[in-house]
Amino acid sequence: MKIYTGNEIHGYLKTLKNRRLFDSDSLHETVSSIIREVRVNGDKAVFAFTKKLDGADLHSLRVPEDKLKAAETALTPEIRTNLLQAAENIREFHRHQVEKTWLVEKEDDILLGQKITPIERVGVYVPGGKAFYPSSLLMNVIPAQVAGCNEIAVVTPVSRTGEVNPVVLGTCALLGITEVYSIGGAQAVAALAFGTESIPPVDMIVGPGNQYVAKAKQLVFGFVKIDSIAGPSEVTIIADSSADPEHLAIDLFSQAEHDEEAAVTLITPDSELAEKVLQVIPTLLEKQPRKEIIAASLAKYGGILVTENLDEAFILANQIAPEHLELATEQPLEHLDKIQHAGAVFLGHFSPEAVGDYFAGPNHVLPTCGTARFFSPLGVYDFIKRTSIIQYSETAIRKHGKAISSLADLEQLTAHGDSIRIRGKG
Repeated sequence: MKIYTGNEIHGYLKTLKNRRLFDSDSLHETVSSIIREVRVNGDKAVFAFTKKLDGADLHSLRVPEDKLKAAETALTPEIRTNLLQAAENIREFHRHQVEKTWLVEKEDDILLGQKITPIERVGVYVPGGKAFYPSSLLMNVIPAQVAGCNEIAVVTPVSRTGEVNPVVLGTCALLGITEVYSIGGAQAVAALAFGTESIPPVDMIVGPGNQYVAKAKQLVFGFVKIDSIAGPSEVTIIADSSADPEHLAIDLFSQAEHDEEAAVTLITPDSELAEKVLQVIPTLLEKQPRKEIIAASLAKYGGILVTENLDEAFILANQIAPEHLELATEQPLEHLDKIQHAGAVFLGHFSPEAVGDYFAGPNHVLPTCGTARFFSPLGVYDFIKRTSIIQYSETAIRKHGKAISSLADLEQLTAHGDSIRIRGKG
């Protein structure tokens, strides 16, 4: 990790913007072939790919409900309490996002409105393998439940012995999820999208995964809805002289430990603070179990940007459009209106990104790689459909018919115009 000043900053920003994921021809071909096989051969293909790619020889896909209940019972009291509290915080936050059907009556007995309908069947991908992520399960399942989705199916990878992480299973049971399948990878995404003998197809797929999962979601989009194509994690921190260098370094580590491709950036007008952060990194890094991953991330996409003032810091942060933006400043709320592009904003010295990842309530499924310029966090609004409602009376069609039919005629769509004229003599 190094310090950038002046024109060097633009070079660093260019490096961040040039990050491109999941666009290799070989990846596309590999995932496409997996999807085709699953679409044609169903369970048989899923079993074959699970054995080939995960080393697990499965004979059934669905996790029995008694195994889910046993996993819930096996949760320690502390883990159970913490999961339930996090779940309630997430649920409470997302209740504020609920949209309602509305109707508006206008003159001449015109009725207009919008009907809100939950997506009927949702598939949730929960990463597994070397690590397990019950927090990902909470963040993807709960907004769907709050939206009113009737059916939620969870897929999650198995170990080589064919087992699914028991904490993930127990968390499913806590959330009332009974449809769980022990598969992962691109084959799981394909199975959800097109269905197999064991897995009914879904209408929407959400949840993060590796590059194969992300590519598979990209390729099935259009057959089903997806949440987003998630890239490596990232954080940008804007700090002033009131910030603690060790706190800043650890917060950078907390994103860097996800992935060697994670991008971590500190922006500050205080050159002395920048030097102090750089100085504490080696000592703190030695204490981290994932120090190799952190070091690789810091070396590849880590940067400390020294600006002329805080205003310039916010300009640079908006150019990055980070997934997570921490404001480690003395009066963070005063600067909130300067932020245009960020997935989530964490205010003050005691709001590290981890608070949002696990417990606070806002969703941690956030836009990455600069897509916060046009994407939002996952929310209840993603799990609903909006249907327009239109009703015109005879009086209204007679009054407005000429204008409507003339617009149809303008586009040379005669039958459109005639459908108005035959009713309203327009």
